[in-house]
Amino acid sequence: MRIGLLGTGPWAERVHAPVLAEHPGWEFAGVWGRRPEAAAALGEAHGVPGYPDLDRLLAEVDAVSIALPPAVQAGLAVRAAEAGCHLLLDKPVALTVPDARRVVRAVEANEVASVVFFTVRFGGDQMPWIEKQAAVGGWFTARSDWLGSVFAPGSSSPYAASPWRQEKGALWDVGPHALSVLLPVMGDATQVTAVSGPLDTLHLVLRHTGGASSTLALSLTAPLAAGGTGMELRGTSGVVQLPERGEGPIRALHRALDALRDSARTGERHACDAAFGLRVVEILAAAERSLATGGPTEV
Repeated sequence: MRIGLLGTGPWAERVHAPVLAEHPGWEFAGVWGRRPEAAAALGEAHGVPGYPDLDRLLAEVDAVSIALPPAVQAGLAVRAAEAGCHLLLDKPVALTVPDARRVVRAVEANEVASVVFFTVRFGGDQMPWIEKQAAVGGWFTARSDWLGSVFAPGSSSPYAASPWRQEKGALWDVGPHALSVLLPVMGDATQVTAVSGPLDTLHLVLRHTGGASSTLALSLTAPLAAGGTGMELRGTSGVVQLPERGEGPIRALHRALDALRDSARTGERHACDAAFGLRVVEILAAAERSLATGGPTEV
């Protein structure tokens, strides 16, 4: 199947384009970007054309891999689905619940496959761990720390110039990662309470179906020496921790593309499809409401 890339920024250049060019199950067909000259340059670097016309690219591919800001992604995802293209989406699917719902409706109405690229959910050690803990069950509580240093003094992150990250902060950037691991293990969230910490840091308390609870600490402004991620579960079978990530996003994106290909061929929905992405957006939006009202919010 042929796949096109939508986006030309650091995430597209550093991760999406190289993986699409080398993945054995997909034919990398071309690049479209909001800046045609950037699309042409990125395409040339990988031996594919840059498309100045998005509709032409959508007509010539079977799927698209989207590496664009979430506010831009939602509308283009709908447009691609309506053109019959399968979707590899980035997280978060959108920045509002109505926009995320429009993506889901387009996926369902046009019967295309969708996978949301939560990097940890497609990690080589993390995937089997998540599946195992979900099967074990009996979890009483969980703690998840997702402390990034993108905007910390001395940071050299290529994503520090991202306007949407500057505006929406850790909740919308790393919050989806934490939720993508917690929800399949602990169950869906029914209530969220949010409390602000230093700078963009947020602390969330979730109530899950079945009565379990979890806490999340999220930041993009943690000091360089204090950054890192971790997740711990406690329940009837003891205490377990999420394996540390020993690989970057390259291998994870290969697995996400495998999942999209399989879903497109079989017609079976993937666990990380657009509908799951919508649920994550609903929880993030509820956390924003909780922060504004100062109390718990039903999801």
